[in-house]
Amino acid sequence: MRYIEGINRKRKLSFPEYIDDYITENNTVRMIDAFVDSLNMCELGFKNAITSSTGRPGYDPRDLLKLYIYGYMNRTTSSRRLEAETHKNIELIWLLKSLKPDHKVISDFRKDNKDAIQNTFKQFVSLCKQWDLFGMEIVAVDGSKFRASNSKRNNFSEKNLTRRIKYIDEKIQKYMSELDKNDDCEKTSHQLSASEIKEKIKELRNRKTLYYGYKDILNEKEINEISTTDPDARLMAVNNNGVDVCYNVQTVVDNKYNLIVDTEVINNPTDQGQLSNMSIKAKEMFEVDDLKVLADKGYYNADDLKICDGNGITTYVPKQIFSNATGEREFYLDKFSYNKETDTYTCPAGYELRYTRKKAVSETTKRLIYKNNTACSNCTLKSKCTKGSRRAITRSTNQDFLDEVDKRTNENKELYKTRQMIVEHPFGTVKRAWGLSYFLTRGIKSVKTETSLTFLAYNMKRVSNILGVRQILKGID
Repeated sequence: MRYIEGINRKRKLSFPEYIDDYITENNTVRMIDAFVDSLNMCELGFKNAITSSTGRPGYDPRDLLKLYIYGYMNRTTSSRRLEAETHKNIELIWLLKSLKPDHKVISDFRKDNKDAIQNTFKQFVSLCKQWDLFGMEIVAVDGSKFRASNSKRNNFSEKNLTRRIKYIDEKIQKYMSELDKNDDCEKTSHQLSASEIKEKIKELRNRKTLYYGYKDILNEKEINEISTTDPDARLMAVNNNGVDVCYNVQTVVDNKYNLIVDTEVINNPTDQGQLSNMSIKAKEMFEVDDLKVLADKGYYNADDLKICDGNGITTYVPKQIFSNATGEREFYLDKFSYNKETDTYTCPAGYELRYTRKKAVSETTKRLIYKNNTACSNCTLKSKCTKGSRRAITRSTNQDFLDEVDKRTNENKELYKTRQMIVEHPFGTVKRAWGLSYFLTRGIKSVKTETSLTFLAYNMKRVSNILGVRQILKGID
């Protein structure tokens, strides 16, 4: 049996006469081309949107924007790889009309047009709204960690620096001892010479001076850590109990077609405080009076939830369950029942804990303390409840409001179960399917630009699957 054979490489072929014949009518590059050509580059704030009457002509920002959108839609984000693609990719040859910009020009475009690229993302979201692709009733908010362009070795905290300085002192002491030995005994082939040891000691002392300089910066700026490659990046917990230097990318996603309404990048590893920020952005984009928002327990914060409530946003967020010191599940905080009429808590052992005082947790947050020292001292189950001499329960001053949120969330479990399907779909597509789980640029503003390009590409790809390229071209026209 014969194999399927290719053509002879020296055989003459008859190619289509026009480049346009290579691009089918439903190819997404036609959508990219039409969308970018429809933009007002001046209003969006693109540099060189108006050509200069003097000097060497530059590239049209539209062409470079098309190149980047195509790159992010096809998992090619590096400026050097994009440059290489312009020489061999028939779709890019069609899209850029055979232009072949240098990688420096490509890189500078992204660097010089940060705000304009973010505005372009918002412009496409507005188009999606016009095309009725948003349900504008239910959205979900979530965050995900994306690796920064900064290794863990180049991230320093007070504890980390103290450990490194201690290690350097030990190494210097070891080298000093070797110097003394070299003076007393005959040098063998595997030992370092005196000059080599002195050079290593000098290098270690220089590094020690550098680390003390980092400590001074931490104290002066009153920050917990410093990243030397990307100063805005922070060490964060990631999957599988690991840590990495990352940014926390926030998204708010509409439930109709899982399209991203807005995005934000922060360097705080926790999500608290972002629920109202992202929800209000979505509500303003939709221009609606009411909005339902789903989020996980990382967003459970009384102040943030109250801001949402005051802005006509109904939240569905499960409360966090905190363990006790012993780890016994039947004595977790949620097992202590509150009686509103008597203002007391009843513990699992049946004792009443009464209000004793108010404790300030921060400048704006106060908590109420409930305890019963006499009952705790006589309780036979105390060893399961606490490792201390007594157990104290703290209650938020906003607990009545939080109880309403808890009740609403518990009564709408089926609705809340849709959260993962809505908001984790974009992250799964971008990070797993596309492999865009890290940033190439440095600095939070540049990272925000990369994020806008990533989620613009996601939205465009998704819309092309929903409507089809031909329908989109009609909508843009």
